[in-house]
Amino acid sequence: MSMALPTEIANAVARETTYAGVPASVLRGIQSAAAKTGVDFKYLLAQAKLESGFDTAAKAATSTARGLYQFIEQTWLKVVKDHGDDHGMSELADAITQGADGRMKVKDAAARKQILALRDDPALAAAMGAEFARDNKEYLEGRLKREVGATDLYMAHFLGAGGASRFLGALERSPTSKAADLLPEAAAANRSIFYNKDGQARSVREVYRRFADKLENAGAVAEAAVTAQGTATVTAAVDVGRQVGRSVAGAAETLARMFGPSLSAHTVLTLAALPMPGDEKADSRVTIKNDTKKSA
Repeated sequence: MSMALPTEIANAVARETTYAGVPASVLRGIQSAAAKTGVDFKYLLAQAKLESGFDTAAKAATSTARGLYQFIEQTWLKVVKDHGDDHGMSELADAITQGADGRMKVKDAAARKQILALRDDPALAAAMGAEFARDNKEYLEGRLKREVGATDLYMAHFLGAGGASRFLGALERSPTSKAADLLPEAAAANRSIFYNKDGQARSVREVYRRFADKLENAGAVAEAAVTAQGTATVTAAVDVGRQVGRSVAGAAETLARMFGPSLSAHTVLTLAALPMPGDEKADSRVTIKNDTKKSA
């Protein structure tokens, strides 16, 4: 039996479901970015937790930082210029130029506004965050002559690749030295990181350990979110299976309501038609035919 998916189901928009506090759109965006770039998913999710608390429109009060990964304007323009072609932003990437002073510029004001506003898009923010992390990884490994881990990468995001290189070099050579002496500008802007409550300067090792602990705690969110996502998916599949006998359209609507555009119409109906394990009568309920005819 051939069946077309009702328009109202095909055009359904997923509700902003959350998984262990992580919005579904954010989780999907980070999963996609990790898969495409090879950057560790757990790290990307933990970083988003630390930077914005998963608020895609988060704005810093003291800088131009904005979005899921709190990109400042110049860094965002540079990453889009370098990697926009790989993520469907070729035209926008071409509009960005680098001046003699090293600053990234966009001649057209409307285009500049459009590019910077994309920091609020969870999928693109995650993709650029992953590309930025990969760039930093290559830079640090080239300078340090060793593999770098998640904390090293986060130091690069926080201090810039150059600052992180100096910091990590000092961590190896003189871990008990004062981090504020090494990076005075960063220390002045982030006193809670570089100084204790009593005003005593933290050592390089202590600052590094502080970041490592933050990442570890935030990383636990990744495991909880994926577990919650998997549980919700299985629950939806079971719900769909139970609805098949009553209404294929109703079953499809359950998945469409949850996943929205992330599942195609054919996939939704195919899943809705699958029999539940041990259900001998399910096979006779409905047969979905994949219409291979192409429309003119």
